[in-house]
Amino acid sequence: MRRTWPTVLAIMMAAAVTSCTSRTTAADTPSRPPLRWGECPGPAEAALECAKLAVPLDYRHPHGRTIDVEVSRLPSGKPAEKRGVLLLNPGGPGLPGLHVPVLMKLPEKVRDRYDVIGFDPRGVGHSTPLSCGFTRAQGEAAVNPPDPGSAADVSRQAAAAKSLAAQCTTARTANLLPYITTANTARDMDRIRAALGVPRISYYGESYGTYLGAVYTTLFPGHGDRVVLDSSLPPEGYDVEALRGQGAGFETRFPDFAEFAAAHRRYHLGSTPAAVREKYFRLAARLDDKPVRGYDGTTFRVVTAAMIRADSDLAGLAAIWHALDTNQPPPGSADPGGGAYSDNYPAAYLGVICGDSHWPKDLATYRHNVTVDRVRHPMYGAFTANIRPCAFWPAPSEPKVRITDRGPSDVLMVQNLRDPATPLPGALRTRRALGERARMVTIDQGGHVAYLSGANACGNDAVNDYLVAGRRPAHDTYCPAAQPVR
Repeated sequence: MRRTWPTVLAIMMAAAVTSCTSRTTAADTPSRPPLRWGECPGPAEAALECAKLAVPLDYRHPHGRTIDVEVSRLPSGKPAEKRGVLLLNPGGPGLPGLHVPVLMKLPEKVRDRYDVIGFDPRGVGHSTPLSCGFTRAQGEAAVNPPDPGSAADVSRQAAAAKSLAAQCTTARTANLLPYITTANTARDMDRIRAALGVPRISYYGESYGTYLGAVYTTLFPGHGDRVVLDSSLPPEGYDVEALRGQGAGFETRFPDFAEFAAAHRRYHLGSTPAAVREKYFRLAARLDDKPVRGYDGTTFRVVTAAMIRADSDLAGLAAIWHALDTNQPPPGSADPGGGAYSDNYPAAYLGVICGDSHWPKDLATYRHNVTVDRVRHPMYGAFTANIRPCAFWPAPSEPKVRITDRGPSDVLMVQNLRDPATPLPGALRTRRALGERARMVTIDQGGHVAYLSGANACGNDAVNDYLVAGRRPAHDTYCPAAQPVR
């Protein structure tokens, strides 16, 4: 999830085809009527147009109850040069995607080749949304529970997580929860393809959107055109181990920020990267004991983890650290309590990550993981290992889709070496699972999301060349560093 769309939400993560998917293959997907395009809900550029698509709530019963999926289209500026449609997903899970065709600022040469399609995934935004009835504080705690200082803290958090899970699974939209899954969102994508009247779709997905793309191209291998997966999750998706992996990713990326802060003495965070790292531990401990201007230790850790995702945010993060270190109001720390609050993001986030995977139920497992990860990854490991509402969630409603190498070779993966949110080891496992279906471009760059998020022309050109001209590396390749962080 790149920092340029509404990622303030982040500051608050042959297939083993099931009996369900065997009934929703290309052959028996009913033809869809044309989408009726009109104005988009909410503020949008005039060029963006939207339509609702009715899709089955439960694909095992395709003629039963339906829900709405809101779809957007940014038409090609040069229809004579258009080669198809390009569907986008910004990650999350739980993030709306309706306005992403406008927000992403694709290069003109890409825009000219496609009608660019966005959509709010099922359960999200304008697509029959989920709600758990969370207050703002509950929603924040559901996504980012307190950093555990001890095993006793894990036990206390378990009680809170159990209460949040119960609230979600008994809320007015609880009957939707069994069907708010990555596999069903992938099936919705194929309904969108059919409604657009095209035999294949190109796709760009980042972060969680890589798992969604991998599931789609596994369930519908003949319906993908040019598939780009940017900053990949492991092939199991966003499960307990993927979340724990962010502890290691933080440690891999943090030296870039430490080098930046040490080189810019005006922030007074330390004259060496080692001193900046030590400042992190001192600030986190002090804020755990006594919050400053609404920042406690958990908020400090989460904000740091979110803002090291992009080089463009490093100066802002350093300014926040300096303000907290000197007991001043951090930049941008206006009271978030004003205005209406929607819990759709935390509800949809939990709906997907808890509904996709089996999470450990045993409290002792989380106590063990927190203890181990605090030692292995002391900066962020205990936080990512803590217990979540998923521990108290009903079992997934269908087996997880197993990503394999069965299908055409049409996938391009791009991945930063120092990605804090979807670290390289998990992406390499997805690359191995896809086999000859994929090629991977690894970029000597820090941060989360490679394409259009940094100065590395080699990485950006790899994606542009594939989307525009179909040129993909014959073998996995490497892009050297473009320039140091400044």
